[in-house]
Amino acid sequence: MRIALVSEHANPLAAIGGVDAGGQNVHVAALAAALAERGHEVVVHTRRDDPGAPDAVALCPGVTVEHVPAGPAAPVPKDLLPPYMPAFAAHLRRRWRRSRPDVVHAHFWMSGLAALEAARPLGVPVVQTFHALGTVKRRWQGTADTSPPQRIAAETAIGRGAQLTVATCTDEVNELIAMGVPAERVTIVPCGVDLELFHPDGPAAPRGRRPRILSIGRMVPRKGVGTVVEALRALPGAELVIAGGAPDDEEARRLERLAAAHGLSDRVSVVGSVGRADVPALMRSADVVVSVPWYEPFGIAVVEAMACGVPVVASSVGGHLDTVAGCGMLVPPRRPRALARALSDLLKRPDLRAALALSGERRARSGYGWPRIAERTEAVYLDVITGHRTRGRIAAAAGG
Repeated sequence: MRIALVSEHANPLAAIGGVDAGGQNVHVAALAAALAERGHEVVVHTRRDDPGAPDAVALCPGVTVEHVPAGPAAPVPKDLLPPYMPAFAAHLRRRWRRSRPDVVHAHFWMSGLAALEAARPLGVPVVQTFHALGTVKRRWQGTADTSPPQRIAAETAIGRGAQLTVATCTDEVNELIAMGVPAERVTIVPCGVDLELFHPDGPAAPRGRRPRILSIGRMVPRKGVGTVVEALRALPGAELVIAGGAPDDEEARRLERLAAAHGLSDRVSVVGSVGRADVPALMRSADVVVSVPWYEPFGIAVVEAMACGVPVVASSVGGHLDTVAGCGMLVPPRRPRALARALSDLLKRPDLRAALALSGERRARSGYGWPRIAERTEAVYLDVITGHRTRGRIAAAAGG
């Protein structure tokens, strides 16, 4: 198949850990590579944000990243990109007229707008993955939500207009149906994990004798790292390592002030961004990886930790309800006392840690490796190309 992936702000070539760079960049890059491994020709279309970037770059054999001229050739926060989507769509339409893809897979809502506008006149089927939903973001962030006002209505229209929406978890399916997206236009394919990088066998980062709790992810309040700092007050002797972003990020400074206010500075380390190749060793050094965001579309870090054979404690939201339930510990978000109880139990019981580590690794390896995710995504593409629907697959797909 000739597959076009559209990822307007998340360039698969981008460094991970910036303000608008993270899981989606990794997802698009890994999906493209895994699809190419299955013999497909993949082109990723992303917005040009650097005047020196070439028009096209080979990501790996079978995958090309094309930089689309739409708006200034400079970094622009993703919430300010909607005015440039018509130009993005016009470029895609011209490009696809010259070389028509068999299927288009849009990632994030603005990519969906551009992809549908460009593909409809050409009769190319469009598959949509949102990665995050405006309704959920607005619910949890309220007035702090910086999303454009048209986002929620646009996501509903995209869900109704695309041939199929690929949700990454069961909770997202329910959100989409509540928005008015027909159930028969939704299926589940979760995010994947690089099992060649994330596995139990390998070096661990240096550590002291204290029990180590690791939190890794973007430095934004909604990730709930402040909850982990609060919980540490009830865990004497344990240390918390916070990785992600940069040490001088505003959120990192806030967390350091919070730790100092509670007299925890000697037990909280904010280490900033960690190179992707170094993440598995850091995870293996931890007794437990904790991820307690207020909401989470999927939560790839917990699956990566599971693949490394490290037990996880996660908030009972979004994708965690599929990935962690039954092989990790779930707690309510924004509840430091509940989190402290779960962590205390886990740190005191090596038998429980070992059992959860084993079951988590098995789940990660059986359901979330990129070859398996690419195979399932390919099946979705074939369905929409041939005009079939994935009706009836939702429940079966959720378990991996």
